[in-house]
Amino acid sequence: MPFRTAVAGSSPSQPSQWAVTDGRLAEAPLALAEVQGYAYEAALAGAALLDAFGLPDGERWRTFAAGLADRFRARFWVSDQQGPYPAMALDGSGRPVDSVTSNMGHLLATGILNADETNTVAARLAAPDMSDAYGLRTMSSQSGGFGPLRYHCGAVWPQDTAIAVAGLARTGHPEAAARLIEGILDAASAFDYRLPELWGGDARADTPAPVPYPAACRPQAWSAAAAIALMTALTGLEPDVPAGRLHHRPTGPLPVGALTITGLTIAGERLDVAIGTDGRIGSVSAPAGLIVEELAALRS
Repeated sequence: MPFRTAVAGSSPSQPSQWAVTDGRLAEAPLALAEVQGYAYEAALAGAALLDAFGLPDGERWRTFAAGLADRFRARFWVSDQQGPYPAMALDGSGRPVDSVTSNMGHLLATGILNADETNTVAARLAAPDMSDAYGLRTMSSQSGGFGPLRYHCGAVWPQDTAIAVAGLARTGHPEAAARLIEGILDAASAFDYRLPELWGGDARADTPAPVPYPAACRPQAWSAAAAIALMTALTGLEPDVPAGRLHHRPTGPLPVGALTITGLTIAGERLDVAIGTDGRIGSVSAPAGLIVEELAALRS
């Protein structure tokens, strides 16, 4: 997503960029939904590191994460005619900023959502109002503040889409991930495969190519990095170097066909892998001593 600076509480933002469902502007400072997810994930990862090095306080951070998840569930979830979903933020008065936005896509891989919540978010992201553009819209086309060329309120950001794709693939929603990947690939060809910072959130059925955003940076580092996140989602590779394992979780049929990836590096050595159209590994050349282990494909 475009950088939306905040902490697990709240911080200053750009009030002109944030709108609630009816189009009114939100009051800063904002506590953003995705930041809560990242704080949750960081706390659990930090606890695991403390445990691995025999250091204390791992349980304290797991307790913090559990409490954060409870507070998030109580304060961020809202509902509309389509059902429940996480609000994009809490405003300066602690009220939910309830536009349907791509922020929720950042939550998928953090662990802060339970299985039912994950399925709910995946369904929201896969709905046409979010996904029928050239990638994932930053805001639903049904929200009052939507505009296809609004910076945070309707345009498509490639790295934002890639983060959502990674979360969808990791949580067992390959069809939704594939739809967004196809949108990005269609956009990439229109930009000579040099993705800009963002582009318009017009429906693919309405425009033969993505509408350029006039002030978009091109090239843009985080847009270039989107390709790495998309490839990670397509391959389903999950390295665990300390454990000496390379996990592979098939994500289902690949929207791009068979893949052959050469020259990757893991544990300081070369890794080559070929993945068939079904998403399963056909062949792999891995460092000696590294166990390649196929995990069960996730299902929603």
